[in-house]
Amino acid sequence: MVGSSPMQAVLVAPGVKDRKVLRFKRDALKEKDAVSALMRSIAGPGSGVRSAFYVFDLAKVVDLYRAWRRALPTVRPCYAVKCNPEPALLGALAALGAGFDCASRREIEAVLAVGVEPRSIVYANPCKPEAHLEYAAEVGVTLATYDSEEEVAKIKRCHPTCDLVLRIKGPDGGHVRVDLGTKYGAHQDEVVPLLQAARRAGLNVAGVSFHVGSGASNTDVYRGAIEAARGVFDAAVALGMPPMRVLDIGGGFMAGPAFDEAAAVINAALERYFGELPCVEVIGEPGRYFAETAFTMAARVIGKRTRGDVREYWIDDGLYGTLSCIPMDHYVPHPRPLAAPCAGEKTYTSTVFGPTCDSLDTVVTGYQLPEMSVGDWLVFDDMGAYTTASGSNFNGFSTSDIKMYLAYSS
Repeated sequence: MVGSSPMQAVLVAPGVKDRKVLRFKRDALKEKDAVSALMRSIAGPGSGVRSAFYVFDLAKVVDLYRAWRRALPTVRPCYAVKCNPEPALLGALAALGAGFDCASRREIEAVLAVGVEPRSIVYANPCKPEAHLEYAAEVGVTLATYDSEEEVAKIKRCHPTCDLVLRIKGPDGGHVRVDLGTKYGAHQDEVVPLLQAARRAGLNVAGVSFHVGSGASNTDVYRGAIEAARGVFDAAVALGMPPMRVLDIGGGFMAGPAFDEAAAVINAALERYFGELPCVEVIGEPGRYFAETAFTMAARVIGKRTRGDVREYWIDDGLYGTLSCIPMDHYVPHPRPLAAPCAGEKTYTSTVFGPTCDSLDTVVTGYQLPEMSVGDWLVFDDMGAYTTASGSNFNGFSTSDIKMYLAYSS
């Protein structure tokens, strides 16, 4: 890290250093209240701000990185770029010492653009386009996942010096928000044939990866997955292959108490199953852990309709924009007015629509809100995961038009 503190290193990082960064204080206020106060200053009278915007708190990422290093000191976080490719987030994490999990050429380009060394990138997509593989070879990204014999043949053609990481299917029962095991991961009876396929192709299998699913609530699933990974390490030794050196425990982590519970299970499992293999590098692929709670979005009320005691509002972001996290990531929105609340204020049963002409573009229904007017703002917390990354330009409403304000709290 450059600078005398992690925060200073972040402020001079690529993706951050050439942009304005707002400073705000938490003081005795609750964190969300402090962010709201900053947003009110951004969108206040005379500001000229008339459309949805984000605030990204860089200090939140510093706090989360510290928490990761405390809880999982032997696991290097490799941020899953697909979650949120905001350049300031990539630059901040690179400055703090993170590696990166990329799934495409565009993601590799984004990470290299903030000064990351290719050796800090794992190409963690088990099924890669040939042109993307060739690009990875060209820029020196030399670690990639696979889970099929066809992928081995493709890598042999396009990137023959690449080291492989065998992606295995984690155990069921994780009660996940998004289950990735239905699409990726070798089954137990496929492991030995896939190791043999790599050996026949003359490719080195450097390690094993798994992903228990995004937002796993049953943390014990990590123990079973780490045990299964050790079985693959042993299978490779039994086949006479070189000892593996990488264990990738995937992602799915959520900040807060659930992360601490998962970390305790992971640490115990690593000690039990890999304690006598000190040369193994352990990495993880956190995405939402770093991104989700660091971003807050404010959407402007652009329309209103009153029907008796029911209020209907239109805002300038919706399910085709950054609130795509509702259908894509099972995000449960709890919008709140940006205006400071008034004690005893009456609320009305309300529906909030997105801006497009599609009736499916509905953010909340039957939701209690105080009386609002066109030009007011609604705030959405924890909007960093699969939001700006998965929005579209449907109906002419462009996700890329939503402005990002960088800030840090002290």
